[in-house]
Amino acid sequence: MHIPDGFVPPQLCIIGYGVSGFVTWQCLRKINRQPNPTAQMPKAAMLTAAFFVASSIQIPLPPMTLHLVLSGLLGAILGYYAFLAILIGLFFQALFLGHGGLSTLGLNAIIIGVPALVGHGIFQLRHWLPRSIKPSMRYGLSGFLAGAVGMALAVIIFISLLTFTVPAGFDVATERAALFTLAIAHGPLVIVEGIFTALLVTFLQRTKPELLTGLDIRPVEPMPSSGEQLCD
Repeated sequence: MHIPDGFVPPQLCIIGYGVSGFVTWQCLRKINRQPNPTAQMPKAAMLTAAFFVASSIQIPLPPMTLHLVLSGLLGAILGYYAFLAILIGLFFQALFLGHGGLSTLGLNAIIIGVPALVGHGIFQLRHWLPRSIKPSMRYGLSGFLAGAVGMALAVIIFISLLTFTVPAGFDVATERAALFTLAIAHGPLVIVEGIFTALLVTFLQRTKPELLTGLDIRPVEPMPSSGEQLCD
């Protein structure tokens, strides 16, 4: 789900860099407002490497190949760091693997990075679900939605960009039919990423809850009693 160099008009590449630059600036603003902006950097570096490897592995499905994107997962765990991690991972993929392109780096960052931020927002639903639901269920449900929606949104953005920018010399009807087939083929991966994200965040909630990001603003809740779990 990477757009290669030369596949879309230069004007669109410029717009992609402009939008991704604005999103990067906004993410950095949010990060710099945190009490300790550098505290999450080791975690971000580790997940940048995980994204680099996972999204580089091609899954053959003739006549095409698919790959994971992990947008929702990175959004759930990294929050606003996710877009930066994805941007860096995409840069090194384009530089060393020829996966994607440098001219389309901004567009590819939008395709995968924006769904990560959406996934981060969806993951915050765990704070708003009824307290009668067990924490593991709240994390699992919000994690599944973050992973599945992140993948689905990445596919939608990717297909939308290419559907309306078919290069000259290509048969428009054939290319759009191929893109539709590609979108359908990603259906199982939407479920896979949702399940994987749900399992991982549920595991982290039990073992390393400090690795999961939270909202600055949560719904107002009554103070827990002495026997109630404080961290969920």
